[in-house]
Amino acid sequence: MRVFFTGLATASLLCAQLTPADRPVPRTDPNSQLAHEQLLTKRTVGRIDVYFEGDSITRRWGATDYPQLLENWNRHFHGWNAADFGWGADRVENILWRLESGELDGVNPRVIVLLAGTNNVGNTVPAEGVEAAAANVTRGLEAVVRLMRAKAPDAVVILTAIFPRNDNMAVMPEIDRINANLARLADGRKVRVLNVNSQLAGPDGVLLEGMMNARDKLHPTEKGYEVWAAGLEPLLTEILGPRGSEDHAPPPTGDPSAKK
Repeated sequence: MRVFFTGLATASLLCAQLTPADRPVPRTDPNSQLAHEQLLTKRTVGRIDVYFEGDSITRRWGATDYPQLLENWNRHFHGWNAADFGWGADRVENILWRLESGELDGVNPRVIVLLAGTNNVGNTVPAEGVEAAAANVTRGLEAVVRLMRAKAPDAVVILTAIFPRNDNMAVMPEIDRINANLARLADGRKVRVLNVNSQLAGPDGVLLEGMMNARDKLHPTEKGYEVWAAGLEPLLTEILGPRGSEDHAPPPTGDPSAKK
């Protein structure tokens, strides 16, 4: 039995057995279903060379309901035709379901950036043990990468290590173990692993000043996103070349519930 936060956007605690992260699970709340439909449409618009996937850490960067972060996103990625397909509170198994349910179909990006797994970790030490919990999340992320490779075989997948979180320092060993597992997935060609955690936190896992939201200690501030961008930009330049003067990505989307 394990207690965890079901998502970065909610403060409600639930109790659940370990869910296999490599088995797709849909989000059934109406807002998530609306977001799925929104993203299915988004994939058909414009040109997408860089496809970002993940939970709310990914989503907030390129979302209309976080205008300051969206401005930062545009500053770093305009000209690379980048589109954000993250969705808040998603666990790895939810992302797997969205991808199996069409959100990557027909996109054919040249690069996929994936950051996911912190919602599986949650904010408490797993009763099943760090090794078992980390292995479960790793299997889920491996399944996501396999599916991405199957649906977009020409893409380079940049698998980003799970960021440090300080809402409970006791979960850092699980994050470190997952990230160590992910490092072994890199083949240096079609799967790259990017770990910027040494720029976000000290060796003890304590976040550096100003990197994460002071309230929840897990969502990046603009300063934190700058660190991620600094890690991504050399890889994107290597794969795609310099940014163009024009951008043909679909317009950014936001949380359907935020619409007036």
